[in-house]
Amino acid sequence: MKIIACVRQTPDTETVVKIAGDGKSIETDGIKYIIGPYDEYSLEAAVQLKDETSGNVTALSLGPSRVGEALRASLARGADSAVHINTDGAETDDALVVASALAEQIKKMDYDVVITSTKGSDSDRGAVGPMLAELLGLPYIGLVSEIACSDGKFNCKRQVEGGVTESFTVSTPAVICCEQGVRGQARYPSLMQIMKAKKKKIEVVDFASLGVDGGLAKLELESLEYPPERPPGRIIDGDSLDAKLDELIRLLKEEAKVL
Repeated sequence: MKIIACVRQTPDTETVVKIAGDGKSIETDGIKYIIGPYDEYSLEAAVQLKDETSGNVTALSLGPSRVGEALRASLARGADSAVHINTDGAETDDALVVASALAEQIKKMDYDVVITSTKGSDSDRGAVGPMLAELLGLPYIGLVSEIACSDGKFNCKRQVEGGVTESFTVSTPAVICCEQGVRGQARYPSLMQIMKAKKKKIEVVDFASLGVDGGLAKLELESLEYPPERPPGRIIDGDSLDAKLDELIRLLKEEAKVL
């Protein structure tokens, strides 16, 4: 089974994000970049499926040169090879541009299934996976919470509203987007695996060579704003518990207007 695992490099979730002076980007000084937390789970699923089917996993990512670090981490976690679509230092947050570039590169590769995470921890869109499937002309299953492979087909389950579980069987090739925890916790690479990953060659593809219509500049970010500060909490006074409850209900009705 030949698996392509699409991964995304994102700021560490513990990073304090600050808006840059231009009001359209974030300050990158001091930011630690990692494999997106959701991508850790989809990569783990890909590696487990590789082991179960005697296959191989190719990690694929798009972005500036620092993305190579995420691909090295992917190799240390069990990927067999890696491909970096290098944007020559430029950033893009356009889901269609990302999906188009991934699709053009994947068309040149030998694969049975493409596995991605449901969304990025930074953009929180969940748009690249469905777009990728459409551009490749492949069946798509999203929000997958369980995945198994047998007889060259994938058996997938996902949770929907009301506690209902949907079950799907899809033949390859296909695009499958995995939820957090789809195959348990993501593994931590050993020191030996990290050292071996440093010696592996990462294939670098120039973004411009893929012929993506419109390049990286399809989407223009107008501004970034911090969320409004939360109003201070209030202490409800009263001579008794009943009086406090009455006052709380009054405030919820008249001021908060939620009752």
